[in-house]
Amino acid sequence: MNLINLSLHLNGYAIAAAQKQLQELKQQVEHNYAAYIETKKTEILKHHLKNTPFYKNLVGDQYQTWEDLPVLTKQNLQQALKSRLSKEFSTKNVHVHKTSGSSGTPFIFAKDKFCHALTWASITQLYSTSGIDLHNSYEARFYGIPNQGAARLKERLKDRLSNRYRFSIFDTSEANFESFISRFKKERFGHLNGYTSALVLFARYLAGKKLVLKDLCPSLTHCIVTAEMLFKEDLELLQQQFGVPVINEYGASETGIIALGKAGGALHIDSSLLYVEILDEANKPVAPGTSGKIVITSLFNKAHPFIRYEIGDLGVLAYQNGLPVLTQLEGRVGDFALLPGGRKIPALAFYYVTKEIMNDTASVKEFKIIQNKPNHFSINYVADIEFSAQDVEKIKRAMLNYLGMEIQISFHKKPILDRSKRGKLKQFTRTF
Repeated sequence: MNLINLSLHLNGYAIAAAQKQLQELKQQVEHNYAAYIETKKTEILKHHLKNTPFYKNLVGDQYQTWEDLPVLTKQNLQQALKSRLSKEFSTKNVHVHKTSGSSGTPFIFAKDKFCHALTWASITQLYSTSGIDLHNSYEARFYGIPNQGAARLKERLKDRLSNRYRFSIFDTSEANFESFISRFKKERFGHLNGYTSALVLFARYLAGKKLVLKDLCPSLTHCIVTAEMLFKEDLELLQQQFGVPVINEYGASETGIIALGKAGGALHIDSSLLYVEILDEANKPVAPGTSGKIVITSLFNKAHPFIRYEIGDLGVLAYQNGLPVLTQLEGRVGDFALLPGGRKIPALAFYYVTKEIMNDTASVKEFKIIQNKPNHFSINYVADIEFSAQDVEKIKRAMLNYLGMEIQISFHKKPILDRSKRGKLKQFTRTF
C-alpha cells in the first residue's frame, strides 16, 4: 500500500473498499447512465430529507420533482457546521474541510469518511485515464504555501506523503525562477500541477530563456492546470515551453474533481460520484449547449448535503457517447463589469479584449483588472517595461470601441500581483 492510501487507511478511511465500489459504480454508469443517475439522485435526496434537519427545513414540503428542489448556495451554508450535519454524524467522525474562499463566501463543510475515500479513489482513477500514475509520478506542485511556522511544516509533510514537491508561487523573481530550473534539472518530476496563472508565468520565463522544460527534465510527461481560466494562447505557450501534453482539471474542495480532460477539448465529468446541471438565472435547466450556472449534486456525501449546489461558475454542458461533458468553462457567476446606466458586460469578455491588446503592446507577464467605479478601471500589470503613452492610448481606444463609451483607465506597473493565501489570482474584481 502506498503512503497516501496507507495514511487514509490508518485514519479510518476505507480506501480499499472505496476502490472496489468505485469500479462497480463505473460499470453501472457505462451500462445505463440515465438509470444510474436517477437512482443515485433519489437515494441521496431521501437520505438527507430523512436524516438532515438543515436540509429538510430548507426544502420544506412543497416540492414534487427534482427541479422543484431549492438550489443550495454558499450563503445557505454559512452557519455552524454541526447544524448542517446528518443525524448520525458529528464533527468527530467526518472529514472536515473548508473552501478556499476565492468566491468571497468561505465556509467549513464535511464529508463522511467513505465519501472522502471514494473521492480520493476517483481522483486517482481519473488521473490514470489521462496517463498519470498518481502514486508513482513525482509531482511538481505550483500552489501557494505559508511562509513560515507550523502551517508551512504541515503543508510540506502533506506534500512528502503525497509524492510531490511544492514550488512557492508568491515569489516571481528571476532568482526564484532560476531556482525552479535548477530543481527540474536535478529531480525526476513526472508531472506539473498548479494554478494556471502561475504555470503561465513560469512558461513565459522559460520562453524568454529559450528553454523547454522537457529538455531539462526528460522524465516529465504531463502538465495539469487547475483553478483558473485557461486561454488558447496560454495553452499554446504551456505546450511549447513545457514540451508535454496539458490536461485541464476543474474541481472544488467541496466535491473533488468535477471534470477532467485534454486542455482545449471537452472535460469529462466524474459521473460516478457527481451529477451536474446547468441552470439559468431563474434556476431553470437550459438547453444542452447553452451557457448557465453550474449546479452540482454529490451523490455519496451522507454527512453533509450538497444537493443542487451552486458552485459559483458558468459553463456549457453537452453529451458525448451518452455521458455528460463540459465543453466550456466561462468564469465566475458574479464576475461582470457594471457600467454607467446599469449596463453589464461579462468580465471574461472584458478580459479577453484587454489581454489581446496588451499582448500586442508590451511584454506583459500578467495583469489584473479592478473596477473601482462604473466609469473607472484600474489595470495592475507585471511587465518588463512600463507602458508608453502610445501603448496606453492604444488600449483606451480598443476599450472605447468595445464598450461604445468613454471610461477612465489607470495603469499601475507592479513587481508582483496580489494573490489569495493559496496563490490563486483573481483576474477581475469589482469593488462596488
